[in-house]
Amino acid sequence: MTAPPTSSALQCPLCGQANQCAMAAGQAPETCWCMATPVAPEALAQIPVEARGKVCICPLCAQPRPVPDSREGVAAGPAPI
Repeated sequence: MTAPPTSSALQCPLCGQANQCAMAAGQAPETCWCMATPVAPEALAQIPVEARGKVCICPLCAQPRPVPDSREGVAAGPAPI
C-alpha cells in the first residue's frame, strides 16, 4: 500500500495553493489537468530547484504571464530625432 501524499505534494510550490495534481492525489496521470493544458516554460523555470520533478504547480501558476511593456510610464510624444 502506498503512503498518502503529503500536503506539500498537493500544494503548488509557487503560490502554496492546491496544485490539483491527479497523480499526487492517487489518480491516473491521464486525468490530470496538465495533460490537456499547456504549461508555460517561464512558470516551470520558477519552481525551486529542490522541488523540480517532485512537486507540481497549479493551473493558475502554469499560465503564461504577460510581459510588461518596457515603454509603460513613458510619456507619449514625438520620437527623438
